[in-house]
Formats: sequence, C-alpha cells, structure tokens
Amino acid sequence: MKPRHKRLAVAAAIVCAVGIAVALVLNAFQSNLVFFYSPTQVAEHEAPPNRSFRLGGLVQRGTVMRDGVHVSFIVTDTSKSVPVRYEGILPDLFKEGKGVVAQGRLEGGVFVAREVLAKHDENYMPPEAAEALKRAQQGKLANTMAKEGAR
Repeated sequence: MKPRHKRLAVAAAIVCAVGIAVALVLNAFQSNLVFFYSPTQVAEHEAPPNRSFRLGGLVQRGTVMRDGVHVSFIVTDTSKSVPVRYEGILPDLFKEGKGVVAQGRLEGGVFVAREVLAKHDENYMPPEAAEALKRAQQGKLANTMAKEGAR
C-alpha cells in the first residue's frame, strides 16, 4: 500500500469515527429531549401521543383526590383542562390553585405523570407555564369579545 493510500485510509477512518460519534450524541439528545405543552395544546392534539413531555399550568381548585400515594388532579390554563394521574409523594409546595409542571405521557386522554414539580415561591412560575396561561387568557378574551360583537 502506498503512503498516499495509507493517509487516505486513515482520513476515511477518522471521518467515519467522527460521524458515528455525532450520530450517537444526536440520538441520545433526541431521546432525552422533553417539550413543554399547555392544557390547550394537549386538548388540540399538539402534544406527542407516544412520547414523554411536560404539562404545565394551574392545579384546578377542588380536583385533588388522594388515595394513599395515588393522586389525581386537573391541570388547567384557564381555557382547557387535562386530568392528571400520579403515583408517589407530591412536593410540599403542591397546592390547589398554584402552578405545577408534570412530566409524563398521555394514556387514553389522561396524563400519567412520572414527576410533579411545584413552584417554589409566590412570585415564580415556569416561563413556559406563564406564557401558556397568558395565551389562554388572551384567547378567552378574544372569544368573549367576538361573541359580544355578534349580538
């Protein structure tokens, strides 16, 4: 084998190794990527049906039902609501009417959470949840104005 062919073979091997490494990193990144969705987006079927994602909004008052470590509640963005089922111990800051972000997947119209995160003080809400609530309230206001204008 000539020296030129050896250099070409080494360069090709390096390119292949880098390509394989990049493919593995992108695959790992894709499988760990978790998107945030509001209850309105979930109700409009924008959330992935077979993948894990985050659902955020407010815990609707009067909907928390506990049976030991089995908990069910409803997350709302004041426009739409999604029932949530969770098995485990909830964070101490979890309360009705407060912000929550749950990570899990949809199963038959019910969001089955693997993890539930509650806001950590009165002034904080995850930016995604705050934006989703703001959009839902604007949509509600626009619908109300349209109905009044039609009268």
